[in-house]
Amino acid sequence: MSSFVDSAQLHAKAGDGGAGCVSFRREAHVAKGGPDGGDGGRGGDVWVVADPNVASLLGFRDHPFRRGTDGEHGTSKRQHGSRGKDITVYVPVGTQIFSAEGELLVDLTGPGDKWLAAEGGLGGQGNNRFLSNRRRAPAFAEQGESGAEFWLNLELKLQADVALIGFPNVGKSTLIARVSAARPKIADYPFTTLVPNLGVVRVGTRRGRPGDATEFVMADIPGLIEGAAEGRGLGHDFLRHVERARVLCVLLDTAPTAMLTPAEQETILLRELGDYQADLLERPRIVVGARSDIAESLEGIDFPLSSITGEGVDRLVSELASLVTDARATEAANLIYEIVVHKPIPDEIHVEKDVYGVWQVLGRPALRAVRFQDLTDDQALSEVTSRLKALGVDRLLSRAGVRDGDVVTVGPLTLEWWRDQAGFGLDRGEHHRTTRRERLARSGRLGGEVDDNDEDEGSDD
Repeated sequence: MSSFVDSAQLHAKAGDGGAGCVSFRREAHVAKGGPDGGDGGRGGDVWVVADPNVASLLGFRDHPFRRGTDGEHGTSKRQHGSRGKDITVYVPVGTQIFSAEGELLVDLTGPGDKWLAAEGGLGGQGNNRFLSNRRRAPAFAEQGESGAEFWLNLELKLQADVALIGFPNVGKSTLIARVSAARPKIADYPFTTLVPNLGVVRVGTRRGRPGDATEFVMADIPGLIEGAAEGRGLGHDFLRHVERARVLCVLLDTAPTAMLTPAEQETILLRELGDYQADLLERPRIVVGARSDIAESLEGIDFPLSSITGEGVDRLVSELASLVTDARATEAANLIYEIVVHKPIPDEIHVEKDVYGVWQVLGRPALRAVRFQDLTDDQALSEVTSRLKALGVDRLLSRAGVRDGDVVTVGPLTLEWWRDQAGFGLDRGEHHRTTRRERLARSGRLGGEVDDNDEDEGSDD
């Protein structure tokens, strides 16, 4: 089984927030002690970090689940629950993260880059937080918020210094095995290599001064075929690893058994690279005539190479090292890299109308405004109403075209819109509290009957 995996899935689940506590101080000789419920702790986040010490996505193949811990609940005596622990997920540098729908969310191109994959839920506020001159004994508290949860697709684009490009069975694996400590599978049939192999090539010696040696990473990209840029075979899976290579080494098969001439091979390979990404043709590259030890003619080949006999190997490695050094110097002059911390854009409140004609208020701020443990409590509903008004939900509904009597849902809360003289449609004195199913049943959109007494029991008046 291969130890290199360049695509995998991640299930990121942040921790849930702890619930706030409803409690009143009860001690001897302390009359009317008042509310003393503590807040719940926040849930742990899930962070993804690019780590240069991680080589592939192998750790996600059989275990894609990563979860932050939940926050603890608040208790009496104003004791807050502890925060859940964050979890850090390490991925290779060059990992791209996509949503389940295929949208690119983040590209971790540099070592240390961080991305908040799932944000932990907020802890609920205890009843002590809702004490005011008008509300002397609040008997309600907030429920903890659920942590975010996502399925994500991970794709790795290698960041090698040199990428070996060539048709299948041209000798790329043999070359990387000769010049580095990599030990890829080598056989005399096409597509022996199914995943990229990486090898560290050292040029020069380390005797005396450390600067005497140059090291670079060489990637053995599985063989390309004509049509790879259009996805033929595993073209896209292979070609994406070429995108970030500093130098390209194109190997042409000069053996008499080759199906195409070296010139035809070069034409096809360069065309596939250009069709996939045009700027790949602008990268520094060396064109090499591989398997020159069995070639009948080397006409037109400026750089013959035989990985078996060693002909041209030292010259090739020296030339590649020079190109890599120049490319690194150019990058360093044009780029000063800093660690980047990526965070998702906060959700905005928006209004949608479903197929049943019910208006839904969506967005995390609105859902946070109604996360109380007991929405039948009059004081809690009053707090919800003031929060929604402060968020501008009334204005959003009016602009969306809501009419008197329309059903509006905000998370677990369902209410009926009525416009009073002041222009506010969420005033609790102007509507009745009912469940969504009851309203739909009364309007005839759902089957079943509802007792007329139910409306009186759910009224605020």
